[in-house]
Parts: sequence; structure tokens; C-alpha cells
Amino acid sequence: MNPQERQLDYPFGDTLPAAGATLEVAPDVRWVRMALPFALDHINLWLLRDAIDGREGWSVVDCCVARDEAKVQWEQVFASSLQGLPVLRVIVTHMHPDHIGLAHWLCERWSTPREVGSGPAPAAASGWREGDPWTCRLWISATDYNAARIGSQSTTGFGGDSAADFFASHGLSDPEAIAKIRARSSYYPSMVPAVPASFRRLQDGETVAIGGRAWECISGFGHAPEHIALFCPELKVLVSGDMVLPRISTNISVHDVEPESNPLRAFLASIDKFRRLPPDTLVLPSHGKPFTGLHRRIEQLHAHHRERLADVLLACAQEPRTAAEMLPVLFRRTLDLHQTTFAMGEAVAHLHALWFDGQLRRRQGDDGVWRFVAA
Repeated sequence: MNPQERQLDYPFGDTLPAAGATLEVAPDVRWVRMALPFALDHINLWLLRDAIDGREGWSVVDCCVARDEAKVQWEQVFASSLQGLPVLRVIVTHMHPDHIGLAHWLCERWSTPREVGSGPAPAAASGWREGDPWTCRLWISATDYNAARIGSQSTTGFGGDSAADFFASHGLSDPEAIAKIRARSSYYPSMVPAVPASFRRLQDGETVAIGGRAWECISGFGHAPEHIALFCPELKVLVSGDMVLPRISTNISVHDVEPESNPLRAFLASIDKFRRLPPDTLVLPSHGKPFTGLHRRIEQLHAHHRERLADVLLACAQEPRTAAEMLPVLFRRTLDLHQTTFAMGEAVAHLHALWFDGQLRRRQGDDGVWRFVAA
């Protein structure tokens, strides 16, 4: 546990839900933890006891990437933790593969189509029977829904020629790395092979009734196009997604599809929206362990990025620098290819934050590479 982690409180200590099982963290809120095939080796998913249109069941929050191992774990959870009730809807905080990858499978798995000639569906007030028609709907922000649809049918932001050219324009010159990025033409679709054909929109400030309790949608920007966190005032529980993590700082990247964006400033403004929540809020993050100490964690994240921005500004005051030259400044460990693509995006994000603030100037050289220098 690093020094910053020790400033937070972990109500469940080192207790984790077993594979294929759940752990109750608040009334009607259960924690699912699944493995990921990355250096960031797990994701937290959530089950919320629910009732929609008179039908009892559960809402799933986030899904894991599309892989057989995750499907097996989900089936174990369904068998052990749903109390014989169905999944009624799938809520996704944002469009990254570990969050939306299995949304299509889950929605299909828990939808029961009406049989032809079966007549009208029974009124909700009359109760539900096994086999009655039901559409398990995806709930997500419109921006992230459409980004996921595009991503599942293309290489946007995650690999292919455009991503390789973008990273090269910011100084990534290793031929092997560029070739591997160029070859990752199916990176996103391999983990998100399909997205449900329809969805229900979540918007900032909207209140969603889940199991008779109000959950407020809080939008966040910088990490994803339109991330939605969920806060329940009655339970004092925040499903923070990737916006607030206890151990690591959320990845904030510039991507090839929006090459002149300023996501870091958007992210820092977004996490400040959580300051109004109670100090004893239980935070349920997508990675790491549930914790309390939300306000302290927000301050830690601001301090972390202030330090990184100061490091970048100091380096650029010495001579013009590319984003690739910022990697050893920002990341003091060996990076694999998967980590390098995230690190490059984050290096550009820090340079852009200072560029938008007028503290850096940028110039594209004859070699096509952007370099940043102190203004």
C-alpha cells in the first residue's frame, strides 16, 4: 500500500469477492470482481437489487471485456447470487472495453422475446411469470454509446493506421512499436465485438430509480467521452467507475480522433463535482477496493497532476520536447506496448493542458513531429 492509499479507509480491508461470487458492500449492493488480461488485472462490477415495471430482479453495472472466462464467471454469479431473479437492465459507466465488452451478451442473455401469436403481454400489475417477454436494456450516456458503436466497427483511438500515425507525430519512433500499433486493427472490436442495437440514455443530473432508491447520474469528462457515475444519497454510496480510483490515477489521454483536445482540464473539473458529496461516502471504484475518503482522494489527484505538469513544464523549459520524450518524465517504470499507448496519450494530454493554458508553445517540425517548448 502506497502512502496515499494509507490516507484512505477501506471498510472491507483486504476482503475480496471470490471468483464467480459476490460480496455485499451496502444494502442491496453486491460487488463482483473479474480478471482482466492486462497489467491492470481486474475490474469491479456491481449488482444492484432492482424492480422495473413491477418485475423484481437486478441491475448490472459494467460488464468486463468480451472473453469466455468472464462469461463463465457471470454464469456462476447468476447461479449463486441472483436469488432466482433475472437481470433487468445493464448500466454501463462508459465505453471502454472492460466496462462495455459483454453488454451485448448480457442484454441478449436476459431478454425474453415475445412468441409470435402469444397475444398481448400481461400488465405489470398482474405480476410476472418466467418466460414473459422482457427486454434487458443497455443504459449508458448517448456519447459513449455512439463511441462504442463506432469503436466496435473500426480501430478508432485504439490501433490501426490512424493511431500509429498520431503517436508517430508525437515522437514515438520505435519501428517495432509503431508496426505493432498499426497492426492492432481489431483491438477494440476484439474486446467489444458488438454493442446492443438500442439503449436508454443516461444524462448528468438525471435521477434513476433502482430498487426503490434514487441514484443520481454525475457526468465526467477527460477519461471517456461522457462517463456516468451513480450516487445514492440514501445509502451514501458512489459508483465512481473510473473517475475516482483509490490506488492509481485514471488514464487521461488525447486520441487521434480528437487530436487537439484538452482532456486533463476536463477531468480535473469533473472530479470537483464530487466535492459536494458527503465526506463519509462509500466509493465503489472500477479498480482497487471500496474506500471512504473521497474528498482526500480528490485532493490527491489534483496534487498528482500539479506535480506532473510542473515536471513537464520544467523539461520543456530546457529544450523543445515531444510527447515520447515525456514518457520517462511521467512514468518511472518499464512500459509494455499496451501501457505505452496509454502513456503516450497521457503525455500528450499533459502537454496540451499547458499549451491550452499558454504556458507552452508547440511547433510541428519538417519531420512532422510536434514539439513543445516553454512560452
